[in-house]
Amino acid sequence: MLGDLVLDIVATGSDAVERGTDVPATIRFRVGGSAANTARSFARLGGRAAFIGAIGNDGWGRRMVAALRAAGVEVHVVRVAHPTARLVCIVDGHGERSFLTERGAADHLIAADIQPAWLASAGALHIPGYSLFNRPIVEAALAAASMAHERGALVSVDLSSIRPMLTVGRDAAMTAIKAVGPAILFATNAEAEALAVPLLDLAPMVVVKSGSHGCQVLRRGSPPVSVATKPLAPADTTGAGDAFTAGFLWLLLDESAPATDPWPTPLLRRAAGSGHAAASIHLTSPRDEMTT
Repeated sequence: MLGDLVLDIVATGSDAVERGTDVPATIRFRVGGSAANTARSFARLGGRAAFIGAIGNDGWGRRMVAALRAAGVEVHVVRVAHPTARLVCIVDGHGERSFLTERGAADHLIAADIQPAWLASAGALHIPGYSLFNRPIVEAALAAASMAHERGALVSVDLSSIRPMLTVGRDAAMTAIKAVGPAILFATNAEAEALAVPLLDLAPMVVVKSGSHGCQVLRRGSPPVSVATKPLAPADTTGAGDAFTAGFLWLLLDESAPATDPWPTPLLRRAAGSGHAAASIHLTSPRDEMTT
């Protein structure tokens, strides 16, 4: 997984935020970042996961690297002269979250940082959209994707978030995605609508995540595959989409031969089921908190 390792400051209030006054909340410090979340979930399923990214030369970065390694993730990081990424996550009464983000060091991974040895045994390289919609990390993502393709590894992309994608612009976002050459593109319904192009123009397979409504797998020249999931009422949905991605990729890599297009429908159904199961585990398990 190439991208962001982020300090999540998660605020969950029983009431809506009110301007100019206090609202009671619980506030927790957690290891976050889309790429790091996916790597942790992949390792939790029993897969071999590695994280590639940039952190600041600060205590938060060192502690989160240690937490990733403790979770069974192989970590390859460079330290840069920017603070380790952090965000404030505000969770509403329905479990939906909104982010205020300082990406800091996360965006300052460069192409020259990528070591071929980091990808030598990779079966897949997953790249969140955050790593494609900002510079200079997009150059690092393109370099890593080129190495992955040379080794015959599967490359996947997740659109990740609407605002960063639209900030860089639809054309630039599509150009970066096409340059990576993903075999699989992950997106939510809202992200797919925001990009406003046929997603199968960007990848031969697209997995559209619909939360409690399940997912739909689209393939060029094949009918869509819809897979339902058991609805949950989570207190916090942060990281659930990353866990789904990890579960989907884990099943594909565990069961399939090198990527073909299209994959057999039964395999895709099992992969979607694995993604739903991984998301459910994430949503129903206690979240690790960083303490002083």
